[in-house]
Amino acid sequence: MDFIGLKARLTILFLNISKMVFSDLFFIFVFIPAFILCYLVAGWIDKKVLWHRPEPITDSGELYSLEEGSQTGVRKREAGPRFLMRNLMLVIFSLVFYAWGEPVYIFLMLICVVINYLVGLAIHDSRSGGKVWLIIGVVADLSILGVFKYMGFFGESLKSIGLDINAPDLALPIGISFYIFQSISYLVDVYRKETPVQKNFFDLLLYIAMFPQLIAGPIVRYGTVAHEIHHRRVRSRDVADGVYRFMIGLGKKVALANILSEIATQFLAAGIDHLSIWGAWIGMLAFTLQIYFDFSGYSDMAIGIGRAMGFHFNENFNHPYCCNSVTDFWRRWHMSLGSFFRDYTYIPMGGNRRHQMLNLMTVWFLTGMWHGASWNFIIWGLYFGLILVIEKYTIMKVVDRIPRILMHLYALIIVVIGWGIFYFDNFGQMQQWFASAFGQGSLEFGLIEETALTDNFWLWIVALVFCMPVRRMLETALENSMKNHPVAAAYFDQTLKAFASVIILVLCVALLVGATNNAFIYTRF
Repeated sequence: MDFIGLKARLTILFLNISKMVFSDLFFIFVFIPAFILCYLVAGWIDKKVLWHRPEPITDSGELYSLEEGSQTGVRKREAGPRFLMRNLMLVIFSLVFYAWGEPVYIFLMLICVVINYLVGLAIHDSRSGGKVWLIIGVVADLSILGVFKYMGFFGESLKSIGLDINAPDLALPIGISFYIFQSISYLVDVYRKETPVQKNFFDLLLYIAMFPQLIAGPIVRYGTVAHEIHHRRVRSRDVADGVYRFMIGLGKKVALANILSEIATQFLAAGIDHLSIWGAWIGMLAFTLQIYFDFSGYSDMAIGIGRAMGFHFNENFNHPYCCNSVTDFWRRWHMSLGSFFRDYTYIPMGGNRRHQMLNLMTVWFLTGMWHGASWNFIIWGLYFGLILVIEKYTIMKVVDRIPRILMHLYALIIVVIGWGIFYFDNFGQMQQWFASAFGQGSLEFGLIEETALTDNFWLWIVALVFCMPVRRMLETALENSMKNHPVAAAYFDQTLKAFASVIILVLCVALLVGATNNAFIYTRF
């Protein structure tokens, strides 16, 4: 074995990290172990030092203690520091995680938290309902997002039509789209009185900066985790399920998405100038699978880390490629973003009650803009907006009469074409792909195309199978087969998950050593 070469590759992996992501060896073997150690020590301090008399927890999770000197057992709500040190450790490690690649932008995030903390208090204390403060807060959040994400784009667009505009070229802060949207959802929910205002700045910072979902989602509503900030319960089952879920996401990313990205790049980047029809579709199908396993894998890892600490984030994907319409696809894909636009844009604009077509097109224009400051994302958003409008007034009215397989094939073709718009921010390359895919490319099935399929035969099979709810079906089958033996079923389930987690970890570590292509797609949004 070439130990010198292995040592050199590990040195590169551990020392030359521009930004930390969940699938880095450094994150897995340095950051997470350090966090676990500090978090456990913090938990010991919470229980043994700051919380002298552990009090009972009600079914709702609220902490109570007996009134001193009371003989009647009257209880009062206790606000003791049950998770004070653990939350402090979570905030510290979250800030380190975010600052790892771009230290300067940690101050931008902190400024954002300060603004939303003060505005949230102002909304809560306002006698007039706080609408003015809500507008101020949302405008401030969108201004931060606009300056750093869209100023250069608009400057270049105006320059292209002859206007002499010198817009600064600012680097995009990682995860800004996610934490800005979480901040907006917090302010709106406080204004609507759907969630309590957070009067503790540190707790609001914890919510916005929490590293599992900080840079690529899912977009977590404050109400989802508000109670769990200080009143979460972590059992061994939560830790085991969280670790298993993290490993599932790691496997999706490293064993599937990373390899699929190499196939996609081979055809759509390196080979775009001489694409055959077959190459165009093989490359785009590889990207179609890549982006799903990449993003759903990240969501799985985020949900898993949160679960191991007692936080229950909402699901972000529901096997979208099993859809039977484009409408159904977008109910299953990036559900946290879809629900955000539904609750904070579509419904306030009138929803289905009035101007429905305008509302849909507006939401999808904004969805495209959210994904990136580039015209291809705007076109991509409007493309799907138009498809959804057409479906709503035609296909969705008769969907039950059309064979499911036909609806499924129709939806997948529309989605894959959409990814063709999404992938290329260069219009010349986009035009080349569409020309090759729809008739102008060669019909020859060459060696490159054959190799991409045959050499990766099992990759394609596994990827297609795991687009379906296989894990859910297996877990349901296990539960049904052993429903009369719940203790044995639980033991077997946890043993199986532990074994699968170890296998996935070993496989992913082997693939990560020497890997150069490991970035998550959605961290750039």
